[in-house]
Amino acid sequence: MEENEISTKIIGAAIEVHRQLGPGLFENSYRQCLHHELKSRGLSVSNGVPVPIIYKGEKLDAGYHLDLLVEDKVIVEVLAAEAKTKVHFTELLTYLKLKDKKLGLLINFNTHLLKDGIQRVVNNL
Repeated sequence: MEENEISTKIIGAAIEVHRQLGPGLFENSYRQCLHHELKSRGLSVSNGVPVPIIYKGEKLDAGYHLDLLVEDKVIVEVLAAEAKTKVHFTELLTYLKLKDKKLGLLINFNTHLLKDGIQRVVNNL
């Protein structure tokens, strides 16, 4: 399955979570529910994937973790913020580079319409 097909399935699952819960909860609630929804749709999903930093050739655990990694191809960062900021975008782009992935989705569940809270982030496309 290619990244675009996976992202379509992720967005569909996120919309379902948003329909069920609406805005106003903490990020962890949305992350856990989205993880559950993606697995129930037959997708391979990893939660809290460590992101090591390679510094001067040495692999260091700096405490970074991906929210979700779907089908080992698409990184999903879940937000429940007033608004997405450049910092959120930059963080996801950095994760894409460090994990050598091409596509990420930044999903902010704290919106009236979820489509307004979704941003695709690409690395080297």
